Amino acid sequence: MSVSNWTADFLSRLSIDITVAEIDVPSITLWQIESRKWRRFAELAIQQNLRWAAGWAEQDQNRLFINTCFEKQGEYILLRTILDDDSLELPSQATVYPAANRSERHTQDMFGVKFVGHPDNRRWTRHQAWIENSYPLRKDFPVQGAPVGVTPPDMHYPFIKSHGAGVYEIPVGPIHAGIIEPGHFRFQAVGELILNLEERLGYVHKGIEKIAEGRTPESLARLAGRVSGDTTVGHCWAACMAMEQAAGVEIPPRAALIRGILAERERIANHMGDIGAICNDVAFVFAQMQFTRLRELWLRTNAKIFGHRLMMDQIVPGGVARDLSDVSCILIKKDIAELRVELAEIILALDLNSSLEDRLYTAGFLSEQTAAAFGTVGYVGRASGQDFDVRRDAPYAPYAPYDRVTVKVAVENQGDIASRFWVRYKEIMAALHLIENFIYRLVAGDIRSEWQMPQTGNEGLGIVEGWRGEIISYIRFDADNKIARFYPRDPSQLNWPALEKLVLNNIVPDFPVCNKSLNGSYSGNDL
Repeated sequence: MSVSNWTADFLSRLSIDITVAEIDVPSITLWQIESRKWRRFAELAIQQNLRWAAGWAEQDQNRLFINTCFEKQGEYILLRTILDDDSLELPSQATVYPAANRSERHTQDMFGVKFVGHPDNRRWTRHQAWIENSYPLRKDFPVQGAPVGVTPPDMHYPFIKSHGAGVYEIPVGPIHAGIIEPGHFRFQAVGELILNLEERLGYVHKGIEKIAEGRTPESLARLAGRVSGDTTVGHCWAACMAMEQAAGVEIPPRAALIRGILAERERIANHMGDIGAICNDVAFVFAQMQFTRLRELWLRTNAKIFGHRLMMDQIVPGGVARDLSDVSCILIKKDIAELRVELAEIILALDLNSSLEDRLYTAGFLSEQTAAAFGTVGYVGRASGQDFDVRRDAPYAPYAPYDRVTVKVAVENQGDIASRFWVRYKEIMAALHLIENFIYRLVAGDIRSEWQMPQTGNEGLGIVEGWRGEIISYIRFDADNKIARFYPRDPSQLNWPALEKLVLNNIVPDFPVCNKSLNGSYSGNDL
């Protein structure tokens, strides 16, 4: 197995025994270590500037596989250790990588693993829905659970308490005055100044990981597309990529290009919606109306060409479900030309608006150091100097199409709401160029490869750049072409904790726009 210079150097510096295993995934190495060295590996990894990217567990008979994923310079290390069922303790990596905090709490709640030394072992996913010592992702737990009537309210969660003269608490949610999904935010403030924010998520836990077990590849792809509805293309692509790796299936070049077009159209639609919503939260309604109008036109084209406004179920195992005709390509290019003209006029009005500038610049500041510590990705990370984009740094070869083009990555270092605003706008402009490039490269050919049944135990790791940032999807196959384990890591799982930091020392009325500038997915977080 070939390894990069930094990987070879890192291996030489490690003072612990590592088993390097083969995994047929580009830019990914599988390393297995003893459980007692779990935290020590994290300590060595952070010294070498590896980024903690994801963590999950899976059961294999009377053993648990504990996995974490690290990244550096576009290469990924999949780290694994094995725990026997009678000794479910593991040193916590959250003391080294804050990004691992909630992931370990999720594994604690769903599998019963105790992370020794964890800085915060309160329940995270468990909202009174299961009795103590009952772990839903164990194989012996029934998918329908064991309901005993009405689930009691989760009213005794031990939030951090506020103390001191003039300090008071503001509970917000989980039900909000709108159509957004539920999440609870507990503020401590003095006057209007925010001293602390604590999030409580998990209210829309859907059991995605559990109901994935036993599905066929086609059924799993449909489920992945519903992890987070606004990222249906990104999640479905990542899951299909993982399954294709496990099965040894290479998609046709034309299908790869169409997948790229789908992903960039999804990115543009959501960024336009977010830019308008950010402006609306500071009462600049004109911008919100204009970007909502442009997004609506964009979505109508999606419906006309792909049969669905959000392009749901267009990516399938082995390729794509629908081809692009010459007429459709002409319509897409016409849309792009018209959108460029409209955006040029609207963005000038925004850039010259001093009231908008006053509300966005310096507000919601997230430093480069904090962004790195929490492993933030996508526009949240790139607005705080985190220069990483899967499309450029770990292109999807041999699954293409980003290994064939130049991806222009927008990076800012001011770390405020304005930076997150402008990263979004620049990503729209770059995505328009990418779509044109993909259409230009389209050649006649198949849009779907024949599926090959994977061997029992085959695994894959799909990594794509969704519109919110890096998506990581893990798949392991069971016998008879059925899914044994599916774990999707949405970008929001890394970005949500950053909201607790970027609102500090802002005023309470600025929380809505701070929140919208991050725009984490509740559904993508609450598997």
